[in-house]
Amino acid sequence: MLPSHNRFAYSPITDRPDFAWPEGRRLALYIAVAIEHFPYNEGGLGLSYSPGLGHPNTYNWAWREYGNRVGAFRLLDLLTGLDIRPTVLVNSECYEHCPQLLAAYRDAQTEFVAHGRTNGQHPNGLDLEQERAVIREVYNTMERVEGFAPRGWMSPGANPSANTEDLLAEAGFSYTLDWPMDDQPTWMRTQNGPLLSVPYPHEVNDVPAIALHDASASAFAEMTADTVAEMLDQSAHESLACGIVIHSFIVGHPYRLRRFRAALEQIVVDRDRIWFTTPGEIAEHYVREIAPAPSNGQDRRSRA
Repeated sequence: MLPSHNRFAYSPITDRPDFAWPEGRRLALYIAVAIEHFPYNEGGLGLSYSPGLGHPNTYNWAWREYGNRVGAFRLLDLLTGLDIRPTVLVNSECYEHCPQLLAAYRDAQTEFVAHGRTNGQHPNGLDLEQERAVIREVYNTMERVEGFAPRGWMSPGANPSANTEDLLAEAGFSYTLDWPMDDQPTWMRTQNGPLLSVPYPHEVNDVPAIALHDASASAFAEMTADTVAEMLDQSAHESLACGIVIHSFIVGHPYRLRRFRAALEQIVVDRDRIWFTTPGEIAEHYVREIAPAPSNGQDRRSRA
């Protein structure tokens, strides 16, 4: 047999018990804004719009910083103007770097999802104890500032290590966005009890679509609207969860923002059929009403 992660078994979506989201809705939708901070003149560069340049790569650092100074505020105005509660994937360093920005999102009842300490550092580049220390630092920072512990995690660079899920469960996290393999939540096994995987968009995400695959602003907007429309149709057969992820320094630029606004205006027309929510609310409803945590970490819907 091929090597396996051993976190969950295969489960076809057509072979699961039916369920509905609150008020009988069949499609749950969250929109997440990634707010990130990078070290200057050291560490990883992540995505680069100036490949080949070494440190200090001012152009690349400033590209990211535009999102913190301008783009994220424009995206907040867009979401609140359409009565959409934001989700923020936040590097914990942003609490010190741009507290005014996070305060503005907090006022909008945002759910903050832990997104590591900085996107200049990926879990896959750390040993076990280093990663444990980072996860604990992020958890403690968010608990101290927000007044309650974070529930969800998304690894910087979407790049968890083989230990990440075990360490998340150990630290007290209840769900992860690191596994974009399904359109419904999935229970995962860890060494420290079950951890819920909440669907995350692998493609309706401006990093792969725009930064990696060169999609235009119009193409990304069309992709966004088409995905929600198609999944809304599909949800007649199986209730689904859908995420849309945008980065403050990518879609936060004016010409992309304009096209993205048009896509969201098209999507909210179906507000009476879509549960606009956050990944934490998806996880909470799923655990409480649909599939409580299994004692052995194995999703009851899966076939071993």
